[in-house]
Amino acid sequence: MTGAAAGSGAVPPAKDEPVPPPPTDPSVQSGTLTAGAWDDNLNFDRFKKYRAGLVKQQLHGVLGSTDEEHASAHEEFGGERAARKTLDVALVIDTTGSMGDEIRYLQVEFLALSQSIGEQYPDAEQRWALIAYRDQGDSYVTRVFDFEQDAESFRTKLSGLSAGGGGDFPEAPDAALAAMAQLNWREDDTTARLAFWVADAPHHDGQASAMLEAIRSARTTGVHVYPVASSGIDELTELTMRSASQLTGGRYVFLTDDSGVGGAHKEPTIPCYYVTRLDSAILRMVDAELTGKRTEPSKEQIIRTTGAPENGTCQLTSNETVVAF
Repeated sequence: MTGAAAGSGAVPPAKDEPVPPPPTDPSVQSGTLTAGAWDDNLNFDRFKKYRAGLVKQQLHGVLGSTDEEHASAHEEFGGERAARKTLDVALVIDTTGSMGDEIRYLQVEFLALSQSIGEQYPDAEQRWALIAYRDQGDSYVTRVFDFEQDAESFRTKLSGLSAGGGGDFPEAPDAALAAMAQLNWREDDTTARLAFWVADAPHHDGQASAMLEAIRSARTTGVHVYPVASSGIDELTELTMRSASQLTGGRYVFLTDDSGVGGAHKEPTIPCYYVTRLDSAILRMVDAELTGKRTEPSKEQIIRTTGAPENGTCQLTSNETVVAF
C-alpha cells in the first residue's frame, strides 16, 4: 500500500501552497516543542465525568461511543502491559495551512526522534509509516506511505511535507485514521503498534460516525493512538483525541505555550500534569510500550507543572487522587 491511498491522488503539492523551510533550516531545532501528557485509562472516573459533561451540553460532532466500550477499554488498558520487542510507528499528520506555524518543527522533532529511538533501542527492529492528510476539495485528502525499515527513505518523505489547503476549521482525520488502520501492521504479539496523530482541528460534524469507526478499527488492529494536540484546538478536538487515546490504550499528548512556537495552545481540561520537551515525552511513551513499565519524567526533564504533582500523582481539593504521567 506504499504511495497514495486510493482516491487520494499522488500528485505534487499545488504551486500556490506555502512550503515551509526544509528541516535543515538552522533556525529550526529539535528539542524545541514542549508538551504535557495524560492517561484517561489511569484516571477513568474523571474521564467519564468529563465526557458526560460535554455530551450533556450537546456539543456538535461528539462521537457516538458507548459507556460500555469505554469501560471495556479501561479494563483492557488500565493495568499492566506486556513488554514488546519490535516497533511499528505511524505518523498521522494534519498538513492543512493552519499547521504551517508548527509543522516544520514537528518534522524536525520526529526526524530526530526516529534516530533517538534507534540509538536507545538498537535491538528493537523499528518500522515507520506516514500519512499526511488535509480535507475534501484540497489537492489531496490523504497521502499514505506504508511501513518501511529504510530510515532515510522515511525521513525523506517526512521532510517533503508542506502545509496548505484547509480553509474551514474541520478537516478529514476520519479518512486519515481509517487509512492508518489499513497499513501493513505486524500482527505478532511481540510488536508495539503506535500511531502519533498530530492535528489542530476536528472532523466535520457529519463525519462523527466515520471517525468513531476509524478509532474502533485502530483498536481492533491493536494500534495505540497517541494524539498530539497542536495550537488552536477546540473542545471537540480535545474530547475526540482523548476518546481515541482512551479507547485504544494510548495517551493524550498536548503541545504547550512554553516553547513559544505556534499560536496559543488550549489549556486541557486536566487538573495535574508535567510539562517537558515533546521529544522526551514521546521517548518515555515508546519506552513504556517496549518495556511494559511507565516512568515519570526526571527532575531535569520537567519544565513546569500544573496541579503540583508529587511522586507522579496529585491530591485534588476534592480529595480525588489522579495520576499525572
